[in-house]
Amino acid sequence: MSKPIPQEEYNRKPLTRLMQWIGGDIDPFMENMEVRPLRESKPNERLIRKHRRDQEAVIRLVHDQKHNRVYKNFRRFYTIASIICCLALVAILLVAVSYLPPVGSAENPSSNEVAAKYIEDGLQDTGAVNIVTGMILDYRAFDTFGESNVLFIATCTVLILLRSDKKKEKHQEEAEQRREQHYEPKDDSILQRVTFLLFPVIVIFGIYVVLNGHLSPGGGFSGGAIIGAGLILYANAFGFEKLNRFFTEKTYKGISFVALAFYCLAKSYSFFTGANHLESGIPLGEAGAILSSGLILPLNICVGMVVACTMYAFYTLFRKGGF
Repeated sequence: MSKPIPQEEYNRKPLTRLMQWIGGDIDPFMENMEVRPLRESKPNERLIRKHRRDQEAVIRLVHDQKHNRVYKNFRRFYTIASIICCLALVAILLVAVSYLPPVGSAENPSSNEVAAKYIEDGLQDTGAVNIVTGMILDYRAFDTFGESNVLFIATCTVLILLRSDKKKEKHQEEAEQRREQHYEPKDDSILQRVTFLLFPVIVIFGIYVVLNGHLSPGGGFSGGAIIGAGLILYANAFGFEKLNRFFTEKTYKGISFVALAFYCLAKSYSFFTGANHLESGIPLGEAGAILSSGLILPLNICVGMVVACTMYAFYTLFRKGGF
């Protein structure tokens, strides 16, 4: 059993003082520091004048564009360089065009070879009776994929610029409701009855044009435009509220993303296997049948969905600033 020691002796031990200092109970420097009042600072007039001169110099060199020599010289250089670059570009294009073969010349092999390839081997390579569809969705499918992405990106840009703010106060919500009622169509019985009859026909015809694009003139762009026009007609006749029951902003984003993702993955697989001389395992089917031409039919469907959604999205964004 340890022998008890007095409290004063215990408090003088180094370990005890260290623990008390760590715990904030004592401060060994509290009574050993000299505290002096701060001297009152006086502004340095010389530094103030120098700072003002620097500010005036900056304003004179940067903001005073009429008397700024550096800015005026840069503007002259920029104008001259722009003119020289434009003239050089025009000259390069004119020289390049001068070396092009005459349009429609029978002795022009550069144009005949490509056209002959599409006409003679298009059906065998793509399985599509419609040569144009086989060309844009097989031979240059990634170009068409880029066009579809341009539509989607353009819609997203318009969505960012024109959509209205959802965070509103009560008076703003009331004004928004009045604005929505202003954009909603009036009860036009003639337009509603005509739309009631035409809307299913327009949508079905658009689907037919999309699905039959590899067999006859049409395809995803044409069919998607028809379906988008049907959606716009429905919105004008019955209002955005009824159309939003089955087509909302989430619907647009989901359809566009799934269509573009499938398009990219499908053609990436097709080009990878073709470039490495591998069998893709995608049958072309019987020429002239609806289920033929390999990936062209599903790609047409993807393009049609993107175009239809983009058309309606542009209309609703420019009309009322949102879905």
